[in-house]
Amino acid sequence: MKRMLAVLLALLMLPPVRVCAAEQPHYAAALAEAQTGTLLCGTDADMQLPAGTQTKLMTVYVTAEAVEAGELSLDTLVTVPAAAERYPGATVWLRAGDQMTVTDLLKAVIIGNANDACITLAHAVSGTEQAFADDMNAAAFSLGMRQTRFTDCTGTATENRTTAGDLALLGCALLRFDWLTPLFTCYRDTLRDGATELVSENRLTRGYEGLLGLKAGHGDASGYTLTLAAERDGLRLTAAVLGAADTDARFTDAKKLLAEGFAKYTVVSPDFSAEYLRPLPVRGGITDAVLPEAAALLSFSVPKGGKISTLTLLPFYAEAPVRRGQRLGTAALFCDDTLLCEMPLTAAESVPERGLRDTARLLLKAVFGRSGSAA
Repeated sequence: MKRMLAVLLALLMLPPVRVCAAEQPHYAAALAEAQTGTLLCGTDADMQLPAGTQTKLMTVYVTAEAVEAGELSLDTLVTVPAAAERYPGATVWLRAGDQMTVTDLLKAVIIGNANDACITLAHAVSGTEQAFADDMNAAAFSLGMRQTRFTDCTGTATENRTTAGDLALLGCALLRFDWLTPLFTCYRDTLRDGATELVSENRLTRGYEGLLGLKAGHGDASGYTLTLAAERDGLRLTAAVLGAADTDARFTDAKKLLAEGFAKYTVVSPDFSAEYLRPLPVRGGITDAVLPEAAALLSFSVPKGGKISTLTLLPFYAEAPVRRGQRLGTAALFCDDTLLCEMPLTAAESVPERGLRDTARLLLKAVFGRSGSAA
């Protein structure tokens, strides 16, 4: 009995056993305004992390660019390559030699998250998976996604890396393809005359005010991810979440980001009035001055209550000849102390250089004009 008590006491005195949980993916999030791609806020928005299935958004983007360039049409029948058959992960069970339209392949990628459809599109657009990955990286660079690198079109490889900020930029860029919106906002659809059902992982497609869609995904390395876009009162915002702990967290966090953006920002279309511009003197021209003009202004997202101001930079004079459309100076638009944009100020009309005959005519006009007034 004494021995049993001693054993029990010894066990009680042992330090507690620590059970190590699996390492959780790092969390990051970002919110961007869609028209300008301006990053509004975020958490570790520039930290490079596994892209996971969000990689497929770039697959869609490169394909959409090919469609816009006329290299493919949405009705083009694409032959499934051998590389797509029995590809691991989510698929729509494509077989080598099968044919499917670009529209249905995009539907399979966006709604069904299908890897075999990604491979098929990659071959249709670029010839090989590697060439398509190169095109994905070129597109990322052109969009300003400087911390993003793709090695495949499906997101299967952990070497696919991006940031929440870059992913938000990609979401913004995809919104310009209006014809993709019905796919990005669809919760359930079918292929093969109803034989294959597709269900979106993005449950917000079933009801979120102003939803423009995009994509939800998950993976061991990337955690739960989401790129979500919405529009309210003319303001388009895109939220990106990487490394969320569970499926609910990604939706909750993305909605919070969007709600914050809609609450704090608004869209303005500043009116750059001609009254801000004075005629610019011209030396050596047939007329004494030229009027600068500004191009039409875009809309901008600014903090609600922000004060819009304009700064114009023009020289004291211009030398003739002046061509219509020639840049004369610059106008800068500010919201409080933040620069929104710079735009060129150009000549509204041409002012030819004054020749000898023009000079003589002006002199005669000046002389006789004075003589006539004196008489």
